[in-house]
Amino acid sequence: MSATAAGASPAERVAEKPEATTRRRRPSGVAVGVALIAVLVLVRIFVAEPFRIPSESMEPTLKPGDQALVVKRAGHTPRRGELVAFHSPRGGEILLKRVVAVAGDTVGLEDGVLVVNGRQVDEPFVNHTAIDSVYFGPVRVKPGTFFAMGDNRANSEDSRDFGAIRQSSIIGRAVARVWPPSRWGTTG
Repeated sequence: MSATAAGASPAERVAEKPEATTRRRRPSGVAVGVALIAVLVLVRIFVAEPFRIPSESMEPTLKPGDQALVVKRAGHTPRRGELVAFHSPRGGEILLKRVVAVAGDTVGLEDGVLVVNGRQVDEPFVNHTAIDSVYFGPVRVKPGTFFAMGDNRANSEDSRDFGAIRQSSIIGRAVARVWPPSRWGTTG
């Protein structure tokens, strides 16, 4: 043992030891792949997921086969005009429709034209000639619910058929069309 080492304090002896080389381990490809899949699954469960449009009920805004990105938000309060995905009151099925009236509103159709709280609503995306002579309501939307309709009013199963939807049934809000790429953009 050297003279300096024998009379040195423990802290000084540690300082004399040669530096240990620390090797940083790189994660394996499998570990990175598993982590990426886990993140994607968590995003799909809690944040957002694509929703495939199964029918013509949202034409012309969304066509069958289009996919809309649905951003999930627990406790979301719907607003008139937005597209929301929700669990059908008839069970099992997930639907995507346009919110046309919210709690406290009075809603109806007069000669195919949407009327909310006594005022006609301008809806350029609806083919009014396909639904002229159609009357519905008016009905009052109860607290904690909303009224939704497809844009293709002549071919849509919606709140006119099954009534207002509980807000707790909402999965999320559609924010963009993600498929097909030729139609990328917002959903309206």
